[in-house]
Amino acid sequence: MRYNRLIINLLGFFVIIGIGCKSHQPQQTDNSNMALGNPSNASKSLLNADNYLIDHQYYMESYNRDKGEPNWVSWHLSINDLGATDRLNNFRPDETLPDGWYEADNNSYRRSGFDKGHNCPSGDRTSTTDANSATFLMDNIIPQAPNNNEHTWEHLESYCRDKVKKGNEVYIIMGVYGSGGTGRNGFAIAIDKGRINVPAHIWKVAVILPEGDDDLARIDENTQVVAIDTPNDNNISNNWMNYTCTVKNIEDATGYNLLSALPQQVQQSLENKKFIGGN
Repeated sequence: MRYNRLIINLLGFFVIIGIGCKSHQPQQTDNSNMALGNPSNASKSLLNADNYLIDHQYYMESYNRDKGEPNWVSWHLSINDLGATDRLNNFRPDETLPDGWYEADNNSYRRSGFDKGHNCPSGDRTSTTDANSATFLMDNIIPQAPNNNEHTWEHLESYCRDKVKKGNEVYIIMGVYGSGGTGRNGFAIAIDKGRINVPAHIWKVAVILPEGDDDLARIDENTQVVAIDTPNDNNISNNWMNYTCTVKNIEDATGYNLLSALPQQVQQSLENKKFIGGN
């Protein structure tokens, strides 16, 4: 009897130890969403709160607890991700965040002068309601200057989707750095009583290749790469081509290693290419 009670007590102890996070856990990842690598070596350790890896099944992200926003979000876009699902607009807190972490909600951006800017966009996840709904979790959102979000960024998102509709697939990483942007109401360092950082810069890297299998092996020095780095400013140009740069430029600004899963020679070549337009 004493032995049985000891086993029960031990089981109870391990259950208590496992209660550090809320019970709603993200589903198993589609590894293709982070196929290009883990740019900041994000991990699921609670000791890594400002570089905390979250798997939302339809995208992966490094979340920054103290800034109340993602550092970066990574996802794969193929024709299978595009369907007829309407935009749900169900912005909501991520209840899977660890206990005690602030959860932004639909009111956090109210009267801030900034849009609720998606990282992984709604338009990239229209195959099912679950996929589209996942993009409206508030830890996929950043304070984005309205003209940046609604024009410049939307045009680039549409460009990537058009590439997919023409027989390609795209690996995308988007992120932010710095503090301080200019929205509809002027300049701000943070919103929501200081709980959400307003990024100074918003960037994106898109690796585009024809549909096929064994993608990492097919990416080479000739693969098309688009990299842009935009100021988070409401006076931004609508033409995203005005903000093209190299992957290396973004790495220098952020300290990330963005294409680490690729062979070194391919990685180096792609990181130093600047997109100049074309189909």
